[in-house]
Amino acid sequence: MISLFARGPTTSMTVHEVTSAAAGRITSSLFTSKTLHDRLERMAFPGVDELTRLIEPIAAAHGMDVEKVRTVAAGKKSQVVIALDSDAHPTLDELEAVSNELSELFDARENAGDINFGAGYTLEVTTPGVDLPLTEPRHWRRNRGRLVTVGEEKFRIGALDAAEEHVVLIATETKSPRAEVRPVSGLGPAVVEIEFNTPPSAQLQLAELSFDQAAERAAD
Repeated sequence: MISLFARGPTTSMTVHEVTSAAAGRITSSLFTSKTLHDRLERMAFPGVDELTRLIEPIAAAHGMDVEKVRTVAAGKKSQVVIALDSDAHPTLDELEAVSNELSELFDARENAGDINFGAGYTLEVTTPGVDLPLTEPRHWRRNRGRLVTVGEEKFRIGALDAAEEHVVLIATETKSPRAEVRPVSGLGPAVVEIEFNTPPSAQLQLAELSFDQAAERAAD
């Protein structure tokens, strides 16, 4: 197994290039276990839902959420890309630990004949970039203070209430920043914007207020 590590401006990532356990087993038993070979040949590359069910318990044990799983079935160039996140934002070492556990789990499930990755695959465990749509309350919580596009409007994200059903949004396209409260369920997918300049201090001050404090400002 070869381990490669890389860090980008908005993501941390750990990559394992894995020789499939199933492929190795087929090679060693090709002439003595044709039944096993035929069975593995019929098995499809594991799908996203199946992999997500395997990944979630390990991610949860490390305090992380599975944000996205992507697979590319392409022989020895197959890929499994897993995006994980947490309130503290995972470090590279934490991602490596999860990647190692997932690699061992996938090998064990292949050896048991439950899944088949074919000739080999690249396992990439990373954090989501800014292009992850905000669809869950945790996404809004983890991006507090960031600039976001909601429909055709731009806001800076403030605090959520205790139930995480409402979020404070600071209007950024007015001369003076204004806080308003909106239900998270009614916002739809939103997109975080990359900022190249320092955000206005007045907007950041509103974003740092507690939900109750900001809600009072919004009611004025």
